[in-house]
Amino acid sequence: MKILFLNGPNLNLLGTREPETYGTITLKDIETFIKSEAQKINADVEFYQTNIEGELVNKIQEAKGNFDGIVINPAAYTHTSVAIRDAILAVNIPTVEIHISNIHTREDFRKTSLTAPACIGQITGFGTFSYKLGLIAISDYLKSLV
Repeated sequence: MKILFLNGPNLNLLGTREPETYGTITLKDIETFIKSEAQKINADVEFYQTNIEGELVNKIQEAKGNFDGIVINPAAYTHTSVAIRDAILAVNIPTVEIHISNIHTREDFRKTSLTAPACIGQITGFGTFSYKLGLIAISDYLKSLV
């Protein structure tokens, strides 16, 4: 089972960016932890982070035929990107959307996700543990297809 973890803008700043909202764990720390957790369930994971919307679209498209599932934290693009939504729909790869903070309890503009309706589910508000929950969700979903 191959799973692609995609991370959008500003997630490269985790650990120092608004620690009261996003905590002090870095994206590298998350990657190390998730890779360890993935080994326990015989999953291969790859991580990619970019601040550029088109690069996320490219990675989603490149995932077709190469990955069984996607876990995506689109960050700010959650609320604005029809392009990412359309890419998820176009490749037809099961995708789980995750967020560190609970987007539904934040500013009004953050309460709407354009990308979630293209996904099999959304995990939000569990801090960096959302990444592990995303791994569990996508792997359980993929196993249910067999």
